[in-house]
Amino acid sequence: MNTEQTVTLENRVRVHAAMADPTRLRVVDLLATSDASVSEVGARLGVASNLLAHHLRVLEQAGLVTRHRSEGDARRTYLSLGGPLAPLVRDGAPRGGSVTPARRVLFVCTANTARSHLAAALWRRASTVEAASAGTDPGSRVNPAAISVGRRHDLEVPDVAPRLLADTLAGDDLVITVCDRAHEEIGVAAWAHWSVADPVAGGRAAFERAYAALESRVHALAPVVVPA
Repeated sequence: MNTEQTVTLENRVRVHAAMADPTRLRVVDLLATSDASVSEVGARLGVASNLLAHHLRVLEQAGLVTRHRSEGDARRTYLSLGGPLAPLVRDGAPRGGSVTPARRVLFVCTANTARSHLAAALWRRASTVEAASAGTDPGSRVNPAAISVGRRHDLEVPDVAPRLLADTLAGDDLVITVCDRAHEEIGVAAWAHWSVADPVAGGRAAFERAYAALESRVHALAPVVVPA
């Protein structure tokens, strides 16, 4: 067995060992649908902080979980699924594999000028469940770069006025935040959080990365959200 084969085998062993624990499987199931801070994971799973730290360390060492600092509250870090297992887990076990009924999915970011509009447009292409978008502090117009990245991928991003969350939110909306600042502002009102980096200052490449991240999430979640 050559060195490359040995490294690959060792990586597979780490992945399987990391998944062979009920608490770590619950962490992976949670992150299949929603990014979350360490404190959010602990609260949702009812796991003590010291024990959770151990389990997260095992998952990170296996490359199954990554963490990054919030674009809003810099004291907070978000956990996300990482590595080649991420798309498989998201496709196979969003919210533990259960079906979620919804009348409408509402995507929320701060300004409602880029990420939330892209997410809603992607959702309309993937699902029959209605989609809308809003912002906690709306800007003046949809960012032209968001419209452009949509066109490059044959996706229609409407050039409409950004809307305030308070004026848009209905009581039965399935709310997904796609911006750290918005998530930290509305907190538990969000059903899920996708921590997508703000592309506005990063140019075309940043918008392509945001598009790819949102497309992957929508592709995984849309099949298990059904009309209420």
